[in-house]
Amino acid sequence: MQRHTIIRAAAAALAVLTLSACAGGNYRPVADTPVRIGPAYTIRGATYVPAAAPAYDALGYASWYGSESGNRTANGEKFRPGWITAAHTTLPLPTYVEVTALDSGRRIIVRVNDRGPFARGRVIDLSRGAAEQLGMKAQGHAPVRVRRVEPSEKDRARLRKGKPAASLAPIPERELLRLRAQLAAGGR
Repeated sequence: MQRHTIIRAAAAALAVLTLSACAGGNYRPVADTPVRIGPAYTIRGATYVPAAAPAYDALGYASWYGSESGNRTANGEKFRPGWITAAHTTLPLPTYVEVTALDSGRRIIVRVNDRGPFARGRVIDLSRGAAEQLGMKAQGHAPVRVRRVEPSEKDRARLRKGKPAASLAPIPERELLRLRAQLAAGGR
């Protein structure tokens, strides 16, 4: 009788593990550790060299993506289009960045957990959720400033759960004009 109970318990445990593997896939849990930098890689003839970049601050264009729902991100997590995430070619995974829309001055904090974009002139690919929060989803792409930041643990926890970080005030008009002129001049 006892052996029968052990076999049934083992069979039940195996069934639960099998079903959880089917339902959740083989994805890495959403976590901030370990941070992955990774080796250099080449896409369409361009070589990208991931590196720690504590002072990262770049101007360029953002695009967004969302049809890859359920795919694995570059750091092994499940891609969820409605979450506030992004793809970057070289920043460590994960990294947190502040993205500012240069057309409106609107700013958000985004968790980078994937690689991309691989289109010329694009500095970041936002998830659909991030594009909606930034107000650029209808445009498809928009001029942006991307700066690496160290958000509070509360904001990190919210982003790891797919929720937006605390709202940020738009940048002042004077700063916005300076950044637009710098982008137009081709500066970083």
